[in-house]
Amino acid sequence: MAQSTKQVTEAFLQSFADAFNAHDVQAIISHMTDDCMFEASAGPAMDGEKFTGQLQVKKAFEQVFITFPDAHWGNSRHFIAGDRGFSEWIFTGTKSDGTKIEVTGCDLFTFKNGKIAIKNSYRKNRLPAK
Repeated sequence: MAQSTKQVTEAFLQSFADAFNAHDVQAIISHMTDDCMFEASAGPAMDGEKFTGQLQVKKAFEQVFITFPDAHWGNSRHFIAGDRGFSEWIFTGTKSDGTKIEVTGCDLFTFKNGKIAIKNSYRKNRLPAK
């Protein structure tokens, strides 16, 4: 992937995390390229489910907020090296059936022109909290 001409900052990644915690899908998508890709932690393929383009990615994130109405990514830390970066976080959320989840995870990013081109998510697999 081509080197970004506009540098991404840790403040930019924190703004992205803040948009997730606000459940503001439009703000989330504004941080991403038009041809962005989201690689989810889970899915039918070995490397999770992939969503390509802002429309598919937006729908995937909307589904996260439907599944976990109280979704929150806390204790975020961000690191950047050229056109790559990652964020560590603790995800907490409750499904509609009352199942609570608390797991650590991270996102691996590829940047293009000052925005997120690829968001590749990983999280620990943990039994639901009681």
